Amino acid sequence: MMMAGQNTNADSASAPPQQQLLLLVGGGHAHVAVLADWIAQGVPRALRAVLITPEPTLRYSGMVPGWLAGQHGRDDGLVDLAALAARAGVELILDRCTGLDPDARVVTTASGAHITFGIASFDTGGEGRAALLLGDDPRLTDVRPIGAFADRLATCPVPARVVVAGGGAGGVELAFAMRNLARAVAAPQVTLAAGVGGILPGFAHGVQARAAAALARQGIAVVDADARFQNGAIMAGGQSLEPVDCIIAATGSAAPGWVRASGLASDAAGFIAVDAHQRSVSHPHVFAAGDIAARIDRPLAHSGVHAVFAGPVLAANLRSIAAGKPPTRSYRPRWNSLYLMNTGDGRAIASYGPLSAEGRWVLALKHRIDKGWIAKYARLVKERTAARPPEPPHLS
Repeated sequence: MMMAGQNTNADSASAPPQQQLLLLVGGGHAHVAVLADWIAQGVPRALRAVLITPEPTLRYSGMVPGWLAGQHGRDDGLVDLAALAARAGVELILDRCTGLDPDARVVTTASGAHITFGIASFDTGGEGRAALLLGDDPRLTDVRPIGAFADRLATCPVPARVVVAGGGAGGVELAFAMRNLARAVAAPQVTLAAGVGGILPGFAHGVQARAAAALARQGIAVVDADARFQNGAIMAGGQSLEPVDCIIAATGSAAPGWVRASGLASDAAGFIAVDAHQRSVSHPHVFAAGDIAARIDRPLAHSGVHAVFAGPVLAANLRSIAAGKPPTRSYRPRWNSLYLMNTGDGRAIASYGPLSAEGRWVLALKHRIDKGWIAKYARLVKERTAARPPEPPHLS
């Protein structure tokens, strides 16, 4: 395993094909599917492979509300990236991407390393934008990155009064989770500052109605206005939400500044513009998936659901381009996605297009899907596969 601060200079422009580097930047939901493909079939021939990611594990965000509510252990939602990389024959660098020169094919990391690649794929996620939207305050905790968010909530004092900013599915689930916080002796008072769009914008009316009823049943106050700090106080719709001990921002992600600075084609928000094959529209040796990417052929929400399904497609296309062939696979989302929102009290709300449902059986289904996804990757670490992965490469 290579640790942060070490450099690798596999110059793809001058080195023979067998020396080219296939670089995975970020250990997100799509890239774990790429690692699974490489465990099963081996790293694409004639290439060395490296994964750069800040942490040796991936925390599955879908299980964080359940952990807060005492339905899972803190580490039940972790995917062991380090073990998957080792099993696949991929060198791991614990570091973070801070810059990219797509023409020179060089990634710069937070430790100052410069890594030259032949093909690169990005699945780093977006960045938190809580301070940008709300202002700065020591009580403010951004949901992104999810690992740091979980660490902070695990160690901070139990809050008596909580504000959750953001009325999307993530914000609604976290409002329920904090109301049912397992380590709290008394249930915290929770206010959901949903924003001017109200709770669950874009969801069917039936889903919104079920969520509103569950919020009211649990005594969670809802304010349909944007939250913002003014003179040291958290405000929404002209009213103060003080006193507050903890403010959680579930306000979506922003594109990292290095994307625009790199010269890669990007969308209006600064995310990497990719085609139906998850390939950069300006640099054909660069791929991207997950929150860092924006499909130009169709609108696609930044959601873990889409990243999970895009993963196998990305794996197939990376294998094709590594073999000198054009990518052919594309992720075509279903007409609607299934969302299962944990209400923290032993139940969950299901959303599928215009359809909705609620109950304990929905939570059981959510647990089954979530734990099944985690278990799939845990099995890959332990089981022998028919195709033995190559020995881990050693980078000079």
